[in-house]
Amino acid sequence: MFIGLTGGIASGKSTVSKMIREMGIPVIDADQVARDVVEPGTKALQAIYDHFGPTIINEDGTLSRKKLGAIIFEDPKERQVLNEIVHPAVRKRMGELKQFYLDKEETTIVYDIPLLYESDLFHLVEKVILVYVDAKTQLQRLLNRDSAGLTDAKQRIASQIPLIDKRERADYVIDNSFTIEETKKQLDLVFEQLLTEK
Repeated sequence: MFIGLTGGIASGKSTVSKMIREMGIPVIDADQVARDVVEPGTKALQAIYDHFGPTIINEDGTLSRKKLGAIIFEDPKERQVLNEIVHPAVRKRMGELKQFYLDKEETTIVYDIPLLYESDLFHLVEKVILVYVDAKTQLQRLLNRDSAGLTDAKQRIASQIPLIDKRERADYVIDNSFTIEETKKQLDLVFEQLLTEK
């Protein structure tokens, strides 16, 4: 069974992802894969360099996410270019990881995909778990976490589909507005239900 785990910025999805790993279930982390495919020496990084120029490369040869982020947040066309470079590389790598776990005879694989909705990747998964918090909590957590300014935080949240809208297409919703213990309890329940459905 392939399960999609998603949320929104500062919704606590990484916390839930870690809990799933601790349950012994393999997790394919799209963010981690996206970092791996733009490591120095990769084709994707070369393509990014060719399009965006040398300013987006740090002195140590790694990608400057901050500089690239500033460009793509302001210009949807540039964001599109970046996606066209990175997404195919990410899909390929995720496919390789999936095969790796299948070869190890894993029966449940979780795809941790922050932009599952935005990139419409529902075809990859059979069930979707959404990590949810209300809008006020989301904004507050983002401000606390990244010490970003209010405008910046609001922009980053606005660049994603609102969590309240994502609820409609999710098979399971974990409300992460409360304690870690509460979240873990909800997660255990979700997996109990998932495993009986298999």
